[in-house]
Amino acid sequence: MYRQKRKQQRSKTLTVAAVAALVPLAAACGSEKAGGSGSVGADKPLTGVQWSIDSVTVDGTTHRAPDAARVRIDDSGEAVGSTGCNTFSARAAVDGEHVRLSDAMFTEKACGKTPIDFEKSLGRTLTAGSLTTTSEGERLTLTTSDGDTVRLSRAKDASLYGTEWTVTDPDPDTNPAPGRKGRAHLTFDRDAKTVAGRLPCNHVNAEATVRDGHITLGTPSTTRMMCEGSLMDAEKRMLRFFGDRIDYRIDQGILTLTSKDGDTVRAVAAQ
Repeated sequence: MYRQKRKQQRSKTLTVAAVAALVPLAAACGSEKAGGSGSVGADKPLTGVQWSIDSVTVDGTTHRAPDAARVRIDDSGEAVGSTGCNTFSARAAVDGEHVRLSDAMFTEKACGKTPIDFEKSLGRTLTAGSLTTTSEGERLTLTTSDGDTVRLSRAKDASLYGTEWTVTDPDPDTNPAPGRKGRAHLTFDRDAKTVAGRLPCNHVNAEATVRDGHITLGTPSTTRMMCEGSLMDAEKRMLRFFGDRIDYRIDQGILTLTSKDGDTVRAVAAQ
């Protein structure tokens, strides 16, 4: 359990347990409405950026973050991220140079490579109430009223090649059970000039030539399994991107594919 030092700012604490469950952390509930296009300066946006978490400092002790720790605050008023082991989400209210996260949800699985002190300190600090944001170059610092800090840096764009891109849209099943089909993913190979992976139902591979922001996808070769209707519908939508030239864009860890007709497929880089 956390030390009970901040009486006015803590209503519940985070305990990391070896249970893969999603639990609410009711903390720092303010009167602000979620949403808004907050920023830390005209040329230094806070929202819409994938931030790598570098460290968290609580009571003068600094805890280094795992390489995969990250957080993103969207204009819609949602914050999502990872401690490098557990994932979390929260409501985000941005007001100028201040941000408040509330109604936070953390998974509680145990991971040997992620220090428990870091996870507890991060959860404690992010939900401590109104956080003041300050930026310096590509770095951002979130500071509580007690002086505890979370230090962030702008994440670099993921590489198109060699990255396993997990498709989020179209996504017929956002929470597939273990072993269940539904979560599509693609990987591009620079040397072989191919793309391979899994559609919502079948495995797929095809030629893929990349040039000047475009990808020319060849005729796909797929397995011939049949799945439930929602999976097949999403698969048919994805297959329409093959056999044609499409636009692509990478924004940090998000890949967007756009067809000539304006249809899109979005995917995130696996961590």
